[in-house]
Amino acid sequence: MNFVIITSFLIFSIVFFFARKRAARIEDTREQEFWEREKRANFVRRKSLDGLNYITIPQELLDMKPAAPSQALSSCIRDLNDLSEYQIVNLTGYTNTDLKLEYGTANITILSDFDLHYTNLVTLLQKLAELLHEEAEDALAIATLEFAVSTGTDVSKSYYLLAELYQEAGTPEKIDNLIDQAQNINSIIKDTIVQRLTEAYR
Repeated sequence: MNFVIITSFLIFSIVFFFARKRAARIEDTREQEFWEREKRANFVRRKSLDGLNYITIPQELLDMKPAAPSQALSSCIRDLNDLSEYQIVNLTGYTNTDLKLEYGTANITILSDFDLHYTNLVTLLQKLAELLHEEAEDALAIATLEFAVSTGTDVSKSYYLLAELYQEAGTPEKIDNLIDQAQNINSIIKDTIVQRLTEAYR
């Protein structure tokens, strides 16, 4: 009996040892590849940013007139108008190395600004939609969230709230298109969003 236990332990130890060595080799290879890409990226010259997909906030959202807006809602609309003055680009899913390789090292600061403005935008749109929903301005909330989704937002609450509003508005058929849009977002949480929407509404 002891022999069987000892033999099993030895086999397990050997398998574990080689598994750890293999994992370490894979990690070393990945790290080496990362630094090689980073090194190449640091020598890429500045490229034009004209081809970027700049986001323009629809005028109808900027000019929205809720019936009796709260102070919080009015403030949110003002913030949206202020943000509209900036250049906004969705760069979700791209690392700094990816961006430097594509557009040059000299552009990384401005690209980071574009992406920060996008993060601020989708966060603000979600807050705005929630406030509109709380004040029974569901048509405006839907328009706000549809714009957010059209930009490729990965704010999961935007998809869930929009699906809920579609259901309440008697247009559940629109949820199928919402799920299709969620399948195209460039984010690690894409599958979670799609799965939750599919389980809830299909």
